[in-house]
Amino acid sequence: MNTAPPNPSPIALARTLLKELQEQYVVFRECRPLAIGVDKQLLAARPELDRKLLRLALRTHTASVRYLKAVEKGSQRFDLDGNPVAELSEEHRTHAAETLRERFRKDAEQRRAKVVADKAAQQAAEAEERRAEKLNQLAAKFAKR
Repeated sequence: MNTAPPNPSPIALARTLLKELQEQYVVFRECRPLAIGVDKQLLAARPELDRKLLRLALRTHTASVRYLKAVEKGSQRFDLDGNPVAELSEEHRTHAAETLRERFRKDAEQRRAKVVADKAAQQAAEAEERRAEKLNQLAAKFAKR
C-alpha cells in the first residue's frame, strides 16, 4: 500500500510560503506596501525559492483585502527590512481603491442573490408543504367513504 500523502496543491504551497515570509519579514507581517521588484530581492536572499511559487505567494498577498487597504491608504513602499524606499504613486492607490470597491460590489451582489435564492427555496418548500397537506386532507376525506 502507498501511504505517502498526496502532493499539496500549488495554492497550498504558496500559502505555506507566505506564512514563512510573514514570520521572516516585517513588511509581510504588517502588510505594508511592497517595493517594486521585491520578488528579485527575495530570490537573491533565498535562492532556493521556486520562482513560480514565489510569484503565486506574492499574488495571493498583494490581492488580499488587507494589503489593498494598506496600498489605498499608504504613501510609501517598503523593502524587505521595512525601510521606506519609494513613494506610492497615486495611480497605484487609485487602482487599489477601485479593486476593493469592485470586490465589495461583487460580494454584495452574491449576498443579495443568495438571499433571493434562499427566499425562493423557502417559498417553494412552503408551497409543497401546503400541497401535501391538501392532498392528505383529500385522501382522508375520500378514505372515510
